[in-house]
Amino acid sequence: MSQGICLEKLPEDLQKELLPKHIAVIMDGNGRWAKNKGLPRIAGHRRGASALKELLRCCKDWGILALTAYAFSTENWGRPIGEVDFLMSLFEGKLRQELREMVDEDVQIQFMGNLQALPKSLQAEIERSVTATEHNRGILFRVATNYGGRQEIVQACRAIATQVQEGKLQPEEIDEVLFKRYLYTADVCDPDLLIRTSGEMRLSNFLLWQMAYSEIYITKTLWPDFDRSEFHRALSDYQQRSRRFGKV
Repeated sequence: MSQGICLEKLPEDLQKELLPKHIAVIMDGNGRWAKNKGLPRIAGHRRGASALKELLRCCKDWGILALTAYAFSTENWGRPIGEVDFLMSLFEGKLRQELREMVDEDVQIQFMGNLQALPKSLQAEIERSVTATEHNRGILFRVATNYGGRQEIVQACRAIATQVQEGKLQPEEIDEVLFKRYLYTADVCDPDLLIRTSGEMRLSNFLLWQMAYSEIYITKTLWPDFDRSEFHRALSDYQQRSRRFGKV
């Protein structure tokens, strides 16, 4: 997010009132992008980080209120140790490098997932960035790190069960509204649109509760190549949808 880039207006063919308020993105294809170019996988992750930065700026420019990115899943620990270590280092370095610009450009960054399992130095950078941007209101940028949708639901169930066990909550009081309060996303609306790159057609344990009625857009474009023109196509497609939420 460079201060030297001017805001880009919303394309004329997109209707502001029909834009999704909250977009979630599964950034798939970094490794394949690198392989196709004869590069190491880490080169794909570096380029993917740049693509995310550009998408965040575009969302802010065009009036999207919240962006949630799936950065590292609970299953990603099964990748080669060298790649995992690089990703942790990349996260930490990017936070340190981009924090000043996020503050200046009114980006509020938050993280969700089991953060206690992350390296201590990364935890410190996360805490610093969250604190420094907590009063920003230009766009909410949520990063799912060591996140799993099933894990989130189980954690919420345990917390609710504890409240019942301690007599602070009655079973009949448990409904969808109450359950949402125990999720990482308690204070933000559910995603209107999920974008997944590289052509894969699955949720991969991402926001399983929250995406019950999200529109899903799949593109074969690999994540490092996902730019403003690709985002424009996704929003154009979204604005053609009829969102009925189970009604006629």
